[in-house]
Amino acid sequence: MSFNPNEIGVNNGNIFGFQTTENEAEVLLIPVPWDATASYGKGSSAGPKAVLDASIQLDFFHPEVQNAWDTKVFMTPISEDWKNINDTLAERTNKYLHFLENGGDLKENKEHQETVVEIAVAQNYLRDNLKKRSAKAIKNDQKIGVVGGEHSVSLGLLDALADKHASFGILQMDAHADLRKSYEGFAQSHASIMYNALQHKSIASLVQVGVRDISQSEMDFINADNRITSFFDWDLKSRQFEGALWSDQCKDIVSSLPQKVYISFDIDCLKPHLCPNTGTPVPGGLEFEEAIYLLFEVVKSGREIIGFDLCEVAPGNTNLDAIIGARILWNLCLISNYKQ
Repeated sequence: MSFNPNEIGVNNGNIFGFQTTENEAEVLLIPVPWDATASYGKGSSAGPKAVLDASIQLDFFHPEVQNAWDTKVFMTPISEDWKNINDTLAERTNKYLHFLENGGDLKENKEHQETVVEIAVAQNYLRDNLKKRSAKAIKNDQKIGVVGGEHSVSLGLLDALADKHASFGILQMDAHADLRKSYEGFAQSHASIMYNALQHKSIASLVQVGVRDISQSEMDFINADNRITSFFDWDLKSRQFEGALWSDQCKDIVSSLPQKVYISFDIDCLKPHLCPNTGTPVPGGLEFEEAIYLLFEVVKSGREIIGFDLCEVAPGNTNLDAIIGARILWNLCLISNYKQ
């Protein structure tokens, strides 16, 4: 039975209800149900399942891509084992973070030291496993997208891409800079993903869009590393208030990117009313249409998307976060396979 984009979506276990197999996929999605280091709101470990469930509610006409529904996308199964491991560790993390917030010293508490070590071991395994899976798919000429989970989960894919490509850039759409060397004792914290990514010499540039919640140490890091260009949300808004068109601001953003681009999309780059249950929402941000416009301006410029992630989608009492996440994911799949 062929896929009919005009009929009701069929819950067949694959993203968007597509009938693509893993071997046929042009775009391969790897879900990682992990949020053990989330420092405020938990829940993004349930993001992959929520996005998968919501994805069959989409319609697939797209104004920028003819016959968009022909794009061959497959999501690998969500690991229930890893979801259970995460949930167990996340409970211990909550206890540990409560300890820190009340003035506790990690050096003086063996139980919490063991928690930090155990989470580091689990994250190293997740990172290595994702790198191996990604490298295999890259060898098969598939574009890879990671569906989180907290923002730390995409590091293994970035490792694989750094081995494959001599030079590329990252477009990070995010409310946070994620440039801490470590956070709350976690070297692979969700707040450290871009710091860790930049340890790869093949990453020539990091272009950040929408950052509006940042520490002094991260600002110092940005000022000291000439690979980083930050389009802070307060600067984007100031230009908007003074009459600048979003199209002109997007041209400036795109011109900062190299030919090969990895997209890292933290859903909290959007305005909080679009993702109210994400782990650390921040006032300000982009509208949905602004984000999609920017993504397509990148590929219309002739740049190549070599991979992507969607992170920090957390389901709540409504389906809003999941349905917005599914629509962002659909557009990420389309731009990664975009043909002029």
